[in-house]
Amino acid sequence: MLTQPAQTALYQTHVGLAAKMSPFGGFLMPIVYASILDEHKAVRTAVGMFDLSHMGQFVATGEGVSAWLDSLTANEVASMRPNQARYNIFTNGHGGAHDDVIVYRLDGRWLVVVNAANTDKIWTLLSGCKPAGVALENRTPRSSLIALQGPRAAAMLQPLCDVDLASVKYYYAADTKVCGVAVEIARTGYTGEDGFEVFAPAGAAVSLWDEFARAGKSFGLLPAGLGARDVLRLEAGMPLYGHELDEQITPLQAGLGWAVKFAKDFTGKAALERQRSLDHYARIAGLVMEGKAPARAGYAVMRDGVRVGEVRSGSPAPALGGKNIATALVSKEASLPGTVLSVEIRGTQHPATVVEMPFYKRPR
Repeated sequence: MLTQPAQTALYQTHVGLAAKMSPFGGFLMPIVYASILDEHKAVRTAVGMFDLSHMGQFVATGEGVSAWLDSLTANEVASMRPNQARYNIFTNGHGGAHDDVIVYRLDGRWLVVVNAANTDKIWTLLSGCKPAGVALENRTPRSSLIALQGPRAAAMLQPLCDVDLASVKYYYAADTKVCGVAVEIARTGYTGEDGFEVFAPAGAAVSLWDEFARAGKSFGLLPAGLGARDVLRLEAGMPLYGHELDEQITPLQAGLGWAVKFAKDFTGKAALERQRSLDHYARIAGLVMEGKAPARAGYAVMRDGVRVGEVRSGSPAPALGGKNIATALVSKEASLPGTVLSVEIRGTQHPATVVEMPFYKRPR
C-alpha cells in the first residue's frame, strides 16, 4: 500500500494561495505559487518566505550529547559556542553521507535539523546508538519552520521580534518571541542570502505566516516554493542531498573538505583519510553551459569524446542573466576551472566550461 504524503501545518494556507503542490520528502509541499522567476527575484532583492516544516527536527539533551554527535559526524560539535549553528555531515563507514544537517547548540539542548527525506533514516541511526544519559526527542510533528530570506528580511522581521537581530550573527540562533509566540530564531538559510529561520510550535504556524505576509507587503515579500529554493541554492553552490552528496558521494568529493575534521575520531574517518591521500577521486565541479540547452541530472559529461562524469543538478540561473549552470561529478582531471567539457543532451554534445563555485555571491 502506498503511503500518502503528509501535510505541514501550513498546507491549507498554500492551497489558499493557489500553490502548485507536489510530493517532496514525504510531504505535499508548494513547488511554485505564481512564478519561480518572481519568487527567485524576491529572495535576491527583497524577502522570500518558505515553509520548511517538512524538515526533520530532533532535540538531544544530556551531558554526553556533543561527544556522541562528534563520533557520528565529520565536522566538530564539541567546540561549538552557546547559540551557535554549524553545518555538519553524518557519515557512513565508507565515508559517504547519510545526510547533511545543521546542528544548533541552544540553552540546555541540542537541535539537529535533517533533510525531510532522511528523517526516518537519521532517527533510526540516532535511536539505535544513543548512549546512556542522553535523551532524544523527535519534535518534527509538533514543530514548524518558516524561513525569511533576502536582503530586507532583517528589517521586515525586527519589529515583530523581541531580540535585537543585529546581535544574532550569521550561523547563530536565539530563544525569543516573535508576534508573542515563543520561538527559536536562527540566522541560517539555503539561498545564499541573509535571512532567518523561525522554529515555532505547529499550532502557531498559520498565524505567524499571516503576520509575516502582512508585515512583508511593504518590503516586497513573496511566498516562495521549493522550485525557487532549488535554483537559489544551486546558484549559491550549496549541495542538495541526493544530488551533490549521498551515501556514495563523500564530503571530499562534494567539495566539503572544510567540514571534515580529521583531528577527531568519527564514523568513516579511515575511509576519508584514504581517499584524501590518494586524491584521484571524482569530484563535484561547477559548469556553465555555452548555449541555451539546460543540463539536467543524469546527463553524461564528456571530454574529447570520452565520458568523464555526469550532471548532478542543473538549472537556468536568473542571477547570472539566465545562463544555464550545473554541477557534475567528474574525474579529477576534468574538474579544473577553465576546462572545456560537453554535456550530452539527446545525443548532441553541448559545450560547457568548468568554473569556480559558488556561481553567485550576494553583494556585501
